[in-house]
Amino acid sequence: MELNKETMKKLRELIIFTALVIVVLVKIRSVFELLKLGINVIFPFILGGAMAFVINAPMQFFERVIFGNPKLRDKPATKKMARPVSLLISLLSVIAVIMLVIFVVVPELGKTFVSLSKNISDFIPTLQKWIDDFFNSNESIVTWPQSLDFDWDKIVSSVVDFLKSGASNILSSTYTIAKSVISGITTFFIGFVFACYIVLQKEKLSVQIKKVLYALFRKQTVHNILEVCSLSYRTFLNFLTGQCVEAVILGGMFFATMTIFRFPYALLVGILIAFTALIPIFGAFIGCFVGAFLIFMVNPLQAAAFVVMFLVLQQIEGNFIYPHVVGNSVGLPSIWVLVAVSLGGSLMGIIGMLIFIPATSVAYALFRKFIYKRLNEKKITVT
Repeated sequence: MELNKETMKKLRELIIFTALVIVVLVKIRSVFELLKLGINVIFPFILGGAMAFVINAPMQFFERVIFGNPKLRDKPATKKMARPVSLLISLLSVIAVIMLVIFVVVPELGKTFVSLSKNISDFIPTLQKWIDDFFNSNESIVTWPQSLDFDWDKIVSSVVDFLKSGASNILSSTYTIAKSVISGITTFFIGFVFACYIVLQKEKLSVQIKKVLYALFRKQTVHNILEVCSLSYRTFLNFLTGQCVEAVILGGMFFATMTIFRFPYALLVGILIAFTALIPIFGAFIGCFVGAFLIFMVNPLQAAAFVVMFLVLQQIEGNFIYPHVVGNSVGLPSIWVLVAVSLGGSLMGIIGMLIFIPATSVAYALFRKFIYKRLNEKKITVT
């Protein structure tokens, strides 16, 4: 083999890459510690990027609706004020929703919880009577505790030792919790400020990133990177919008149906299911369990009817609403939506469910494009 300049360059790159792999394998624990430290350092900025992604959607909407008029858009003063005003309106809209929940929904939920506490207090005597009847009809269960031999001195000593060690543990836990809360507030504040900078200067940041990419990679590689980024942004945005719309539709369906059939706690269960429905496909079942328990306290027969109603509405939502609202919003067939949710939940829990659907959609679109390109190159038509 001729050792020219190009060959020597490739050999150097191969040697450096091999050395790095060996170092990583030998010091794998240190590498993970370093990665963990790095993630903790940049986490506020990762959070800020995620917040900017969420804020950007309503901000673009207000910017398009309020400042979309060509006559108004071309004025220098309008160009300068459009972005900050749209951002401010977006943040005020979020605050308005929170205030609506606080002053409209929370009082109604308070009445519901007062009624629930009364129902629980009425349900307790019934439960006690059932327990008494059950134990009285089973003499072996009644006599079993009497046969147990308890060492009360040892039990008291164990309790005292637990309380002695528990005091220091409580203080330590209180300090840890306070530290975590302060750290969380600081992280959120830094992330929020960073998100505002991103959405206010996103065009400038986009140009800077493109300059860096074009300086480091070939033009075709940069085009491919930008195409994937654009596809990912559209897919994740459409998924976020579709998931929120689907949650509102499902919560509204439950509230309306429960109101029509005079189920108790219609508002509480509707809101609960709307929030849990943000977890793809399986989230509403959490709301079903809690709703059935609440209704059971009032009327066990209605609780059974609620479960039947839930199964009917869930079938409608799962087969018609979710695949079309969320599946179409990300361009992913219904079967792959289910696969993505299952894999994401197995690997990363709830966060994985939320990430894997748009991520799978991006992979699906790229793979489909590659397949069609290969078929066209081979001049093959599949029907």
